[in-house]
Amino acid sequence: MSPPLDGLLRPVHRWVWGDFDRRVRKLLAFAEVETDGGRDILRASELTPDPLLRRLYLEHAIDELQHGRLFKERGTALLRVRARRATTMFTGTPLPGGHGLDDLRIKGEPDFRLLAFLHVAEKAAAGRFEIYRELVDDDPQTRAIFEQILRDEVFHMNYTYSQLARVMPRAYRRQIWRARGSRLWKRYLRVAAAIANVFGTAMITLIYFVVLPPFAWMAHRAARREPEGWTPVDRRRAAAPTSQY
Repeated sequence: MSPPLDGLLRPVHRWVWGDFDRRVRKLLAFAEVETDGGRDILRASELTPDPLLRRLYLEHAIDELQHGRLFKERGTALLRVRARRATTMFTGTPLPGGHGLDDLRIKGEPDFRLLAFLHVAEKAAAGRFEIYRELVDDDPQTRAIFEQILRDEVFHMNYTYSQLARVMPRAYRRQIWRARGSRLWKRYLRVAAAIANVFGTAMITLIYFVVLPPFAWMAHRAARREPEGWTPVDRRRAAAPTSQY
């Protein structure tokens, strides 16, 4: 079920979840994403004119809010353990959130586009949570949370697919491909922005430590040749200054 890319990134996932501090941060980040996604889907249940989708969206939103609560409670419990150890928690987040609902947009989105987006996001989340479940064998409570959430994600993935096929029977596959393309494009933009940030920081550091020192040295050398105090004005000048410049 896990996407091929996540399979290739398994060593990175293992490195992330193998560290206590990074594990805490990921759980708390998941809590925020799931809770925000639940609110957005709840808003979608209010806006859709389809009675069946209204009920399914509502159930979906309740599940997401419950997921956020589970992640937050577990992350907070682990955070208390870390606080008792009196150490500083690692602040890096090498991998993005596992769900993708942070890209969810409700306003002005038709049901078929929302269903396609949710299907792609839930399918990716199910595959990623399946990997996470295997990587936290040393933490039975966290593993149990992933197992519970994984069952919900599979249901969300299936209902969004079937409902999309109902709403757009002739074009539902095309909508799924469009949603995948949009998701990949947004990932590309995030990676490109991160690379540009690293490149910009490296260039500024290079300029500061390599390019500026010679100019600073020449300016300091020229300043030492300048006489101190006021410089007298030649009285033989015919024109008097007419401005301050």
